[in-house]
Amino acid sequence: MARLAILSGSGGLPLRLAQKRPEAIQISFSGVEHDLGEAPQEFAFEKMGALFAALKKQDVSEVVMAGAMSRPPLDPHAFDDVMTALAPRLIAAMQGGDDTLLRLVIEIFEEQGFAVRGAHEIDPSLTATAGLLAGPSLSQTAKMDADRGIDILNALAPLDVGQGVVVEHGLCLGIETLQGTDALLDFVSRTAKHLRKTGGVFVKAPKKGQDLRVDMPTIGPESVKAAYAAGASAIVLSAGNVIVLEKEETLRIADAAGLTLFAQEF
Repeated sequence: MARLAILSGSGGLPLRLAQKRPEAIQISFSGVEHDLGEAPQEFAFEKMGALFAALKKQDVSEVVMAGAMSRPPLDPHAFDDVMTALAPRLIAAMQGGDDTLLRLVIEIFEEQGFAVRGAHEIDPSLTATAGLLAGPSLSQTAKMDADRGIDILNALAPLDVGQGVVVEHGLCLGIETLQGTDALLDFVSRTAKHLRKTGGVFVKAPKKGQDLRVDMPTIGPESVKAAYAAGASAIVLSAGNVIVLEKEETLRIADAAGLTLFAQEF
C-alpha cells in the first residue's frame, strides 16, 4: 500500500481518515486548528519546500487534503526558495474562487510527484448513496424546490461561488458563498417572516465540474441542526458527492427533528 500523508485542516474529517489509515503521516499547518489526537508534523505555508522534502524523505507517495482551511495570510519575507518560485502562480489563483486555487494546489503536489487522493477514496463510506436517508419522504413541493436549487447551483458553477443553496416554494432564500454553510443557514433563519412560507430545501452539492479530490461538500450533525433552525423541511444531497460526517448521529438528529435527508443523483 502506498504511503499516505493526511494534510489536515479543522473538523472531524482528518481524524476520521487517520483512524481509517493509522499508518498515515499526519501533517498540520501553522495557524490552522486541527482535532488530531496525536501530535502531527507541523509546517508553515511559507515553507512548502520543507514540506515536500519531509514527505519525500518519509517515502510518502499519496496525499489527501481534509478539513476546513481558510486562505492563510502569507509573509513573503519568510518564503523558502520553493515557495518563492510558486508565489506568482498562487497569487494569481487567489484572485479567483476556491476551486481555481485548489486545482492549482493539486497541480503543484502532482508536479512534486505526489498522487492526490480524495477523502472519499480513502473511506468510501463517507458519502451518501441515493435514496431516503432519514426523516419523512420527500414531498412533491420539496422535490420541485430541490430541482430549482440544483438549477441555481449549476448556473453559478462557472462563477466558482458555492456549494449550497436554500429554496422555498421556488424562491431562493440564500446562496452559500465564501462564508460557508453556517453563514448561509444563519442568514436564511433571519429572513423576515412575511417573506417566508413553510418548509424550504437546503441543497448541498459540488460545483459542476469540481475536482472532488479537494473541498468535497460536507455536512454533519451541526449542519442538520442549523438547517432545522433555518426552517428547512428537507436537505437534499448530491449522491456520492457529499461527505456525511458522524453519519449515524447526523441521521438520528434528522429523524428526531422530522427533517427529510435525501440523496439523489444530480
